[in-house]
Amino acid sequence: MPTIRIETDPAGGGRWTSLRAAGREWLWHRDEPRRPGAIPGDAFADAGGLEECVPTVRGTPDHGDAWTRPWQRAGGTESVDCPDFRLSRRIRSDGDRAVADYRLTAEPGYRFLWAAHALFDLSEEAHIGIRDGTPTRFYPDSGARWTPCSWPSQPGRTAGLDRLGPDDGTAVGAVVDTPQVYVRDGAATLRMTVEAEGQPVSVAVWRNLGGFPEREPYRSVGVEPMLGRVFDLAAARDGDAACVPRSGEVRWRLTLAAQPPEPWRQPAPQTEPESESGTAPEDTDRRGTHPWIC
Repeated sequence: MPTIRIETDPAGGGRWTSLRAAGREWLWHRDEPRRPGAIPGDAFADAGGLEECVPTVRGTPDHGDAWTRPWQRAGGTESVDCPDFRLSRRIRSDGDRAVADYRLTAEPGYRFLWAAHALFDLSEEAHIGIRDGTPTRFYPDSGARWTPCSWPSQPGRTAGLDRLGPDDGTAVGAVVDTPQVYVRDGAATLRMTVEAEGQPVSVAVWRNLGGFPEREPYRSVGVEPMLGRVFDLAAARDGDAACVPRSGEVRWRLTLAAQPPEPWRQPAPQTEPESESGTAPEDTDRRGTHPWIC
């Protein structure tokens, strides 16, 4: 029997509803009555699990187009058709590893973000493992503006992003320039790696310790391998988003392992601007279509 087991809900937006590894359930869940009836264009209904966020996370459409649409299953492949693209995935387990292979087809030049928006059920003692000093974009709130820093520091704060602790009324995000991350909680470890040849890859972190949403805040912690380097496609500069090449498709792989972390791989050097205004380039529209071919 494999030590990793994944369950998905194709009819319910393709959400991963269970991720069992290292003898425990990793995904956090929340009762959200709006989730079953959500339709394209709705505000995000956070029921936990792992959502496939594409072509954006923040911005419009809220958490992307795929989570409000039914997916189809044929053989071992699950697919969803959205206005500008088709996304397919195939998930398989092999012992203490699981591999999810993705394929997005669209017009050449189409730009997009994708995040495996995984919300984890973690204790206050859990640790998010990323190599110290890795370039990081720190988001102090739910907007599009960010500040450069180095993992795991938070600008202006003493607590590191890698440790959780008790609720403190904060909610911050980060996009870290790394293809790999591990989460350790007690004796259990889950490692995740994203690979996409010729595309920008990162790991997003959502550290909500009872600071979001404003009216009825709750605790939620996301560790999210992604394609792209920003949360909002409308704020993506050159190199910040994945881009469909002349072949009309982008392929990538997400690997999950119930294993201790491997030796760190040095991320490719990136040139960071001093700060980010959150304003899209003039030749980018909100749905990600660009006039050039990448």
